[in-house]
Amino acid sequence: MARTLVVAADVWRSFQRERGVLAAVQGCSFKIKAGETIAIVGPSGCGKTTLLNLIAGLGVPSSGRVEWPGLGSPDTLRPERIGVVFQSANLIPGLTALENVELPILLANGSEAEARALAALATFSVEALAGKLPEQLSGGQAERIAVARAIVTNPELIVADEPTGQLDQAGAALLVDRLLAWGQQTGSAIIIATHDERVAAKMNRIWRMRHGKFESMDERLKCTGTG
Repeated sequence: MARTLVVAADVWRSFQRERGVLAAVQGCSFKIKAGETIAIVGPSGCGKTTLLNLIAGLGVPSSGRVEWPGLGSPDTLRPERIGVVFQSANLIPGLTALENVELPILLANGSEAEARALAALATFSVEALAGKLPEQLSGGQAERIAVARAIVTNPELIVADEPTGQLDQAGAALLVDRLLAWGQQTGSAIIIATHDERVAAKMNRIWRMRHGKFESMDERLKCTGTG
């Protein structure tokens, strides 16, 4: 039986806006188990990024609860247990590609940072860019390096927000295939928010969202929100 990594129960996340309160995630409950691969699909503004942030512990629910029974306490999740790929890559401008990928290892007080970072870059065929600064990279190159940074500590869960948005069809397929191969090797769970149905089709499960709620028929999902 696969370990349960994340449990969410009746989770809501709301934001105050000038015109009132926006409920970005509405009454959603789910579990994520080790080794699962899940695509979160839906139109822009449907709550995908907010949901990813809650899963990764980067956001706090307005109500309901998110717990990480298979990963530990919230203050130990990142960067060792959960790897995060942000929508805009979020590479640190003053650091080279190699230094960006080394950073999670250093933050976790890990060893052999350079060798491990180079291996992660090689996983996505960008080791030749190790000495480049972010300003010298294309959008697609930056995305691949951001994914390499996310896997470098061998986390048990990867949360990725549109990681193929700057890649063409072939490049997107290659990145996702290599990420899934890494996940199969390590037993890690992978959650990807995407607009690309070709990417979603590669995952074991698809969660479809609209207006902050799940529309998926997956029986392991439950959404009670009506707002």
